[in-house]
Amino acid sequence: MQQAMADYTAALHAAGVFVGAEIMEPVARTVTVTRREGDLRIQDGPFADTREVLAGVFILDVPDQDAAIAWAQKHPATQYAVIEVRKVAAACEDGVWNAAACTD
Repeated sequence: MQQAMADYTAALHAAGVFVGAEIMEPVARTVTVTRREGDLRIQDGPFADTREVLAGVFILDVPDQDAAIAWAQKHPATQYAVIEVRKVAAACEDGVWNAAACTD
């Protein structure tokens, strides 16, 4: 799997669409932080007990959803996981949030 991921990432770089990627630690190491009605709660574990969890994130700079789906289809993890394709709603560059950069 490591070689498949390396090959996939190399293809993203070669195509000029790779922005970044992060792989998360196992869900067992999750800490959830919430504040409700002024009460801060910190607890071990994920917010919801579910089979599907976020394992990592790839950020690509592609022209549209079809291009994103085409790259998602090539992701090695499609063999055993769910790949979710989602457009960025807002981006932070140099400490400034800019939602306008992410509109159609």
